[in-house]
Parts: sequence; C-alpha cells; structure tokens
Amino acid sequence: MDNLSFPDLEKKVVELIGKYESLLEDNRKLREHQEAWNSERTTLLRKNDLARTKVEAMISRLKALEQE
Repeated sequence: MDNLSFPDLEKKVVELIGKYESLLEDNRKLREHQEAWNSERTTLLRKNDLARTKVEAMISRLKALEQE
C-alpha cells in the first residue's frame, strides 16, 4: 500500500465510503424488517392468547354442560 499514488488512494477511499454507505443502508433496512417482524410476532402472540382463552372457555362450558 506504500506504493499507491494519491489518485489511487483517493479512489480506494471513495470506494470504501461507498461500501460503508451501502452497509449503512443495508443495516437500516434490516432493522426495519426486524422491527416489522417483531411487531407482527407481538400481534400473532396476542391473537394466539386470545384464541387460547376462547378455546379454554369453550372447553369449560362443554364440561359444565356434561355435568348437567
């Protein structure tokens, strides 16, 4: 690397800056996707809990009907 001329060094720095900016953008997109998936997961967990509660209530009512 000692043999690089200033224009070559400048070109490499520009390339590195481009790669850095590209990685920043990729990272931003990945964080957005992660946030969306976490939000979707939370929604699905809530729906699952609601469904479980409803099923448990139905089972309790059915057991009560059997005892009558």
